[in-house]
Amino acid sequence: MEFFHNPNIDFLGKKWYFLAFSLVFSVAGIISMLFWHGIPLGIDFKGGTLVQVKFTHTPNDAAIRAALDHAGLHHATIQTFGPASNNEELIDLSIEETSEQALDKGRALVVQVLEKNPPAGKVDLNNSSLGTVSNYLLVKDPLHLGTDARQRYGQIAQDIINSRDREHSGVLSSMDQLKGVVDPAALASLQDGFYLSDFAVRNVDIVGPQVGSQLRSQARLAVLYSLLGMLIYLAFRFEWIYGVAAVITVFHDTIITVGVFSLLNKDISLTVIAAILTLIGYSNNDTIVVFDRIRENLKLMRRESLSEIVNRSINQTLSRTILTAGLTFLTVLSLYLFGGEVLRGFSLALVIGILIGTYSSIAVAAPILVAYQDWRSSRGKTPAMMRGGKSAPRQDKAKAKV
Repeated sequence: MEFFHNPNIDFLGKKWYFLAFSLVFSVAGIISMLFWHGIPLGIDFKGGTLVQVKFTHTPNDAAIRAALDHAGLHHATIQTFGPASNNEELIDLSIEETSEQALDKGRALVVQVLEKNPPAGKVDLNNSSLGTVSNYLLVKDPLHLGTDARQRYGQIAQDIINSRDREHSGVLSSMDQLKGVVDPAALASLQDGFYLSDFAVRNVDIVGPQVGSQLRSQARLAVLYSLLGMLIYLAFRFEWIYGVAAVITVFHDTIITVGVFSLLNKDISLTVIAAILTLIGYSNNDTIVVFDRIRENLKLMRRESLSEIVNRSINQTLSRTILTAGLTFLTVLSLYLFGGEVLRGFSLALVIGILIGTYSSIAVAAPILVAYQDWRSSRGKTPAMMRGGKSAPRQDKAKAKV
């Protein structure tokens, strides 16, 4: 199947437009990484305590930050989690402990900071555990159950927690939402001992500083080894200049992808690194397809200039590139739109990378080969662009050595 029939697009003639496009996005990303947002490392890499909070209303980031500062948490960061309509926030605290107590400490600090004039003698139901609710009902015994009270109240408490977490996204806005879930007598007793705050702590994650440092080191090594392996493979499979061109292309793709995350101030987590490594392989595969066609055409079109051969090769593989990249892009776009917040960073990296990787295979990798041969020709040398010492095609303005 062909998406284009015999296309004849002068890609190399537009190389300066491609260069300008790449420079704009690369420089913008680098400036953001150096002077603006930096490289926004997630909790996986920098360590700390990350608390996910759900609100019954649109949260006020400035008010939350002011409350955290007042409580002595001066370096906490706050960002929206998921769509704005979900009213969820991620609060990154400067707590770098790794014990189980640190989980409770982070939760307790956030609850303490966000609570606004809680009623005396009452417990917040939105931030209460199953055990807290069950024990309260067991002590009050509103249903006068007697011997089987523990089991029955345990089930009632479980129903309450399930209703809160599953049906109301973790936060109740009114006790009336529990009508039909629990017995009226039990609900009346709950209203005597509990109140509802306007928020609930949904989750707490902790990564220690040593673990974060180790993960950063491993992520850098993973990217470095993948680039080195690619260079060695292409140098063996084609010529070393092909490997250099592919590595430069992948480096270009990575810089732009990380730069977009910096510009958007999106956290780079382990899943994002996994996506970047996936993109290195994907972009490299697309580049090799073009390189392989260039090598085949070098044997068939000896009297043509390298620029003409490269243009012809790109055009010949264009249908395959568009079809493959297009289907992959639709898949990762669906993952980004419907995959949920947990996969948001991973899928965003893939969406950006598929677009940039496809573009760079055409607009970056192939022109590097031509630029290299033009540079060699200007010095009176002709590179062997094919393995086995076979002669390269002639140049437009220089005689080829045969």
